[in-house]
Amino acid sequence: MLEGFVPFPPEFQAKYREKGYWRNKSLRDEFAEVFAKYADKVAIIDGDRRLTYGELDAVSTNLALNLLDLGLRPLDRVVPQLSNVLEFPILYFALQKIGCIPIASLVTHRYAEISQFVQLSGAVACVTPDAHRDFSFTDMVTRVRDENETLKFGIVLGDAPEGFASLTDLIETPATRPASDLDDIHIDPTDPAMFQLSGGTTGIPKLIPRTHNDYAYNSRTASEVTELGEDSVLLLVLPIAHNLPLACPGLQGTLFRGGSVVLSNVPLSGNVFHLVEKHAITHIHVVPALLIAWINDPEIVKYDLSSLKMIQSGGQRLQPEVRTKTKDLIPSVFVQENFGMSEGVIMFIRPGDPEDVRLHTSGRPICPDDEVRLLDEDDNEVANGEVGEFCVRGPYTLRGYFGTPEHNARAFTSDGFYRSGDLLRRHPSGNYIVEGRKKDLINRGGEKISAEEVENLILQHPAVKNVACVPMPDERLGERMCAYVIPQAGATVAFDDLISFLSSKEIAKFKLPERLELLDDFPVSTFGKVSKKILGEWITEKISQES
Repeated sequence: MLEGFVPFPPEFQAKYREKGYWRNKSLRDEFAEVFAKYADKVAIIDGDRRLTYGELDAVSTNLALNLLDLGLRPLDRVVPQLSNVLEFPILYFALQKIGCIPIASLVTHRYAEISQFVQLSGAVACVTPDAHRDFSFTDMVTRVRDENETLKFGIVLGDAPEGFASLTDLIETPATRPASDLDDIHIDPTDPAMFQLSGGTTGIPKLIPRTHNDYAYNSRTASEVTELGEDSVLLLVLPIAHNLPLACPGLQGTLFRGGSVVLSNVPLSGNVFHLVEKHAITHIHVVPALLIAWINDPEIVKYDLSSLKMIQSGGQRLQPEVRTKTKDLIPSVFVQENFGMSEGVIMFIRPGDPEDVRLHTSGRPICPDDEVRLLDEDDNEVANGEVGEFCVRGPYTLRGYFGTPEHNARAFTSDGFYRSGDLLRRHPSGNYIVEGRKKDLINRGGEKISAEEVENLILQHPAVKNVACVPMPDERLGERMCAYVIPQAGATVAFDDLISFLSSKEIAKFKLPERLELLDDFPVSTFGKVSKKILGEWITEKISQES
């Protein structure tokens, strides 16, 4: 067993197998059946490039064999930093075939994040583009490799400099070893198949182990609830490594059902409408900010979008008005609100739910054995209809973050319920309504930003005495970050200077504050802590007065 991994307790493993949730197969073996069953069907489309299921199987097998030759081994951790391109699914399934564990990094992550992922996981390889605009991924990987003994391999999509391997060459060069070598690799389905990333409140991200058993169940069941079938065509414009587009049902779930997946890196409305019309798209994953932009584009009426059956929205609460307007513009579509987390549990609105339930709730869990508790501050269950912290355990919800025993002691109840930090209320229908969160996070268009991480960096600015980062409302993205700063005596802090300072810390751009407010002191709670609740109210009121 991988050191630092917290497995499901044996009695729960037995229960989940007995009930059929876990098929006790690795993702490699799960998809071997799928690739054979739908061999001649188109699986992946990326612009003018496409692969059938059989071709995806063959090319990922060839890459897997070449990765073995390069030096990768089962349970090695790998950091793929690829966007929505054909090479991502090829690499993903190749890694599954040799039992490596990919880490769900994004192409927008920079040195600060990638170095943390490598340190936390002991990763042996990074797979990146060569460059993007003026940013060199190979320079970044060289720095990280120099600082981490575990990181042995840099693999590049594009121009591979000396000391790096070319991903294209690894994909296209015929393997010298037989495919039967893969059959000799034992993959334990209770081991991690994937590390997703937490939206945790601390400055260091947590690695979420998703096992072969639980991730396969997650995708298979989500594909049923979202009514995917062999004729379905899913358009992925959200970053493919995220849990929603990868597995809820995403790439995995669509392939489980024999559908096709269209990849795009351009979420702009005109491109999306064009792809829907061209490929007869039936399903799309969105965050509310994207959907709002699309339905407010007047060009929408010029396209035939009648193939669309389901738009699945996650990442943050979708307002009823948005769902209603979308349905008016695209009568064929069902806007399916979902609430979930990379840690596991996902909840969906069902098409058969009454209209008021569809419009005003975020769904209910997909598994009968998703056990939910709504707890108050003293860990007592709240009465029906009252707000409590959403705590859950089940066949696809983690039992511990990777390598963080002290944090796990706080993040889980004594009997294994994950404390999500989200505040929910149970609707009389059995669905749930999201009411807020306990966690100190800013939810910017579905990307969860740790306020503490950014605050710790701002505090390094010589002119800053104290800082508190809070969410401020935004029509398009839901929330943006406002930094409240107390300057040092006699100093001043300008917004442009602050952004320049933070950019030098090499963090992802989506984490940068988008407004600066200066104060002489912070409001405090009755316990003497900085009241972010009051700060949030202040910036909300200020924005309201400005509009």
